[in-house]
Amino acid sequence: MTAAEAQELEAEGHYVTAELCGEEVQIVPPSAWRSSWQRMLNQGDFDGFAEKIFHPDDYEFYLETDPTIVEFVEFTQEAAALVGESLGKSRGPAPSSRSTRRR
Repeated sequence: MTAAEAQELEAEGHYVTAELCGEEVQIVPPSAWRSSWQRMLNQGDFDGFAEKIFHPDDYEFYLETDPTIVEFVEFTQEAAALVGESLGKSRGPAPSSRSTRRR
């Protein structure tokens, strides 16, 4: 999914289903999560991150459920698996196919 497609889905209010504490919730597709939201998660601002990704009705469920850190981390990892990539893990740039010319 391209960045433009992700923004379009987000603007349309498109959500996918994920599981939090045994209950299905609607979230913004992980491929549409913004970098700033990822920073919130990495800095431990779980409530701020949740407010960005959850459907408003399911954000209330999140607040009522008050998941443990382990439950919330498992949720984000499972949600990221929806697009086949773990959070915070990047393979980095691909090596150049050209060899470096020696002087």
